[in-house]
Amino acid sequence: MRKSILLLLLVSFSGYSQTNRFTGTWSTENCKDCSKEYVLTLNIAQSNSKIFGTAEITSSNEKFVTSIMEVTGYVHGFGEKAQINIKAKNGTASAVLFANDQSLQFNKRGGDDLVPKETILTKLY
Repeated sequence: MRKSILLLLLVSFSGYSQTNRFTGTWSTENCKDCSKEYVLTLNIAQSNSKIFGTAEITSSNEKFVTSIMEVTGYVHGFGEKAQINIKAKNGTASAVLFANDQSLQFNKRGGDDLVPKETILTKLY
């Protein structure tokens, strides 16, 4: 009986640890309350506690447009919060992502003015 309870407990922990909440393509394109001067797109993949991917800002205004930026980072504890670093040709920035149902809250923590300070990203696919 004790072995079966322990086995079920281990299976439930391993099942919870395999959820990759940050994997996908996230964008401000469909955000209702966001500024429409630019569109921030994150294409990231989560593997256990590591995050890798790319980011890009597109806009009709040339001062907001960036080339493809490299995204690296890691996921904290229960998988609801991630710390990422964004590297571009002209600087670096760091940000924190908070995962909700089908959205990410993006909060810039420091670095160059490559990305917006705060925005909501929705999952495209």
